[in-house]
Parts: sequence; C-alpha cells; structure tokens
Amino acid sequence: MLFQIQTNMDTMMTAVQDTVAVLEQPIEESMNLLTMAQYGGWIMIVLALLLAFAIYLFIERIVVLTKATKEDKTFMNRIRDYIKDGNIDSATKLCQRTNTPSARMIEKGITRIGRPMQDVQVAIENVGNLEVSYLEKGLVLIATIAAGAPMLGFLGTVLGMVQTFFNMAQNASGVIEISSLSEGMYQAMVTTVGGLIVGILAMFAYNFLVSRIDRVIRQLESRTMEFMDLLNEPV
Repeated sequence: MLFQIQTNMDTMMTAVQDTVAVLEQPIEESMNLLTMAQYGGWIMIVLALLLAFAIYLFIERIVVLTKATKEDKTFMNRIRDYIKDGNIDSATKLCQRTNTPSARMIEKGITRIGRPMQDVQVAIENVGNLEVSYLEKGLVLIATIAAGAPMLGFLGTVLGMVQTFFNMAQNASGVIEISSLSEGMYQAMVTTVGGLIVGILAMFAYNFLVSRIDRVIRQLESRTMEFMDLLNEPV
C-alpha cells in the first residue's frame, strides 16, 4: 500500500515538473511585418522612406484629380447662353470662377473667338496638353518606386547572403550551426519581402492614378468638342 502511494506521488511530482518546464519555456516570437522590418537593416529604412513618399504622392494626386473632375453640370449651357448673347466677359468670368482644367481650356478658346477655327482649336489643345502634363506630375516617381523597390529588396538579399557566407568562411572551427545559417538567410530574405510589398503597392497606386487621369482626359476632349460645336452652330 505504501509502495503504491509513493508511486502515485512520484507520478504527480513528475507531471507537475513537466508542467512547470513547459510554462518556463520562452514564448516563441510571432512573425509580423514589424518584426521582419527589424531584421532588414538599412535597406528596410530606404524602403520605408520610399513607401512614405509614394503614399504622399498618391494622396496629393488624388486631391488634385478630385478637384479636376468637379464641375457644374450646367457649365457648358451657361457658356452657350453667354456666347449666344454676345456676353463674352461673363463667359470668361464664369470660366475663371469654375477654375477647372476644362474651364481653363474653354476660357482660352473664348479669348480666340473671331479668329479661324483652326487657331481656336490649336489654342485649346495647347492648354489641354499643359493641363494633362500637370495632372501627370509625380507619376514618373511612383512608377520608379514601383520598379526600383523590388530591386532594392533583391540587393538587400544578395548583401545578406554574402554576409552570411562570409561569416561562415571566418569560422575557424569549421562547425556550421544551423541556427546561425537560418538566421542569416532570414535576415537576407526580409528585404525581398519588403521590396515586393512597396513595389506592389506603388504599382497599384500608379495604375489607379492613370485610370483617373484617363477619365479627366476624356472629359477634356468632350468639353472641347462641345465648345467647337458651339462655335460652329449657325447664328
């Protein structure tokens, strides 16, 4: 009987010790973007700056494009009425108050009324080209970030692998620990992940802005055709 009690006590103590040992084990660090970024080195700092700059350009362009697409639906009807009545000054002031790309194009066309139609159209198209050029400001930088960020990530990976193999070559004992090797490779691959994330986000931002600019361009072309038809209408 005493032997059985002692055996049960030993079993309980063993179970308690195992439980304590499990609780005392260090909690494994979970993988997340912040943890990954801490292992990337200086290239991750460059990628973070590029991401912040791309976000700034994206928001700034969105604000500009939103303002460019806002326009009173009665704008062209009011312009038509003013021109039909010969009230050129009121038409010009309306364009200045509206202050949109299409309004500035129409204003330029109004200042050319009385000249050959070809001159009027060329003047409007010149202003339109300038407006489109302004709308596309910053897109080259976003496209550059989209293409360059993954390359920077690959560069960080190559540099990390070179450093890992250099450390292995400097090990005089010739014993290579798997933990050291895996840690070095992990640090090297982090920059690739960071570069791809920045590049993908910049690419989506670029394509979205291009689609918005195309919408504005179609609007400018539509307003140009309406204005030219207005001038060609019989009195």
